[in-house]
Amino acid sequence: MPELLRLTGVSRRFSGLQALRDVNLSVAPGEVLGLIGPNGAGKTTLVNTICGVTPANSGTILFDGTDITRTKPYQAARRGLSRTFQIVQPFAEFSALDNVAAAALFSQPGESLKSAREAAREHLAFVGLDAQADQPAATLTLAMRKRLELAKALAMQPKLLFLDEVNAGLNSAEVERATELIHQLARSGITIVMIEHLMKVVLNVCTRIVVLHNGHPIADGAPREVISNPAVVEAYLGQQYAQRTARHG
Repeated sequence: MPELLRLTGVSRRFSGLQALRDVNLSVAPGEVLGLIGPNGAGKTTLVNTICGVTPANSGTILFDGTDITRTKPYQAARRGLSRTFQIVQPFAEFSALDNVAAAALFSQPGESLKSAREAAREHLAFVGLDAQADQPAATLTLAMRKRLELAKALAMQPKLLFLDEVNAGLNSAEVERATELIHQLARSGITIVMIEHLMKVVLNVCTRIVVLHNGHPIADGAPREVISNPAVVEAYLGQQYAQRTARHG
């Protein structure tokens, strides 16, 4: 199977804390990979390490055939690695349109402001924010800011898109809408790695799941297989969830 991303023996320490420990992971083009695990398992640190925010202390990261182990975040973005952030912090005084246009200009330095704004309108329309294009980002609801965050990530023309808890803080109707957007992105061919705590969303969207625990993968495989893995049940899901899932098949 071809690989878009491969991590080999990736580790990351912060002073005395071993945040990532000997992570081996591959992502194939077109996959929707769910990255799950307890709080503090190292999920966001893993994304930060791949994207160059907190470089690996050891190991190698290959993206699209190129070694990006020591790549800086802006270089990673220009190679086609894009992400959303769990805590959304748009440019509050900028309009929604200019927030998205800024992301396009950051990742494609040669682009004109006019073409960046045209592309931004398309991305805002895709996430359902076309009516809010000229509103300051500070006036948007949390659900709208989450969609704005997604539009900004898409403006960077990703080959691989990391989604970090895009559903956190949303109500059930908003989660359904976000899930449908993820399905549409997957159908368009974008490879997705998503950190997500809502197992209903993970099972609905992901083609494969990797479980991190104490900075190390403890399971990797098809969603239904992984959630019945005893190590995953013990470390993360709990017996009640496993029994409920088994009952509802």
